[in-house]
Amino acid sequence: MPRKISSDNLKKIDVVILSGGQGMRLRKIISDRPKPMVEINQRPFLDMVINYISKYGFRRFILCVGYMAEVIQSYYLKKAGPQEILFSYEDKPLGTAGAVKNAERLILSSPFLVMNGDSFCAVDVSRFFDFHLKKGALLSMVVVGTEDTKDYGLVTLDDSDRIIRFAEKKRKKEKAFINTGIYLFEKDILSLIPSSTKYSLEHDLFPKLVGQEFYGYITEAKLIDIGTPKRYAQARRYFYE
Repeated sequence: MPRKISSDNLKKIDVVILSGGQGMRLRKIISDRPKPMVEINQRPFLDMVINYISKYGFRRFILCVGYMAEVIQSYYLKKAGPQEILFSYEDKPLGTAGAVKNAERLILSSPFLVMNGDSFCAVDVSRFFDFHLKKGALLSMVVVGTEDTKDYGLVTLDDSDRIIRFAEKKRKKEKAFINTGIYLFEKDILSLIPSSTKYSLEHDLFPKLVGQEFYGYITEAKLIDIGTPKRYAQARRYFYE
């Protein structure tokens, strides 16, 4: 049975981090490690994500790994700290939703937090969690307003913050809310994802949930990702400052 969670006890919530990306667009500058392990200030980017989230009390992390999994595993098996780090391995690429489903046997809490290992947004996770509980959501997504939407999922909310439209990477510039890649899932959602199958959060799962108990939490925090050489350079400047 999932553990019952109260909003003042985030340490009981599992954090699932999608860390299996190959980072094809970064290969020309970094080719010896998976994308979440590229370094900023002599530290893996994934470390920055974990350390930020840990400030809110989270302690149990499940890393969904695939491409060059041994690099991530070797680093975290040697690293001392208060966090419990577990690994969910993919023998073949399963997509973002498939990776979460593959980790199901390790997930103990409901809700649980899901994040991308190659992006960072300094959202107040405690307030996000309270929002999720107040809405009675099955799935909540952190969204941020921007004018540069061409590489991100566009999100439309109604007056109650329910997500009524989700369109992944429309590749045009317009002012809109975009998906930050930070979510709270009720464990029941996993029943909607097929096992051992390549399945996408953005293209397969989210469109099915539009108009249901699927909500967007608006943050003013900046979204940082390292998906391209240009954005990696921007991320380095952001964290250096």
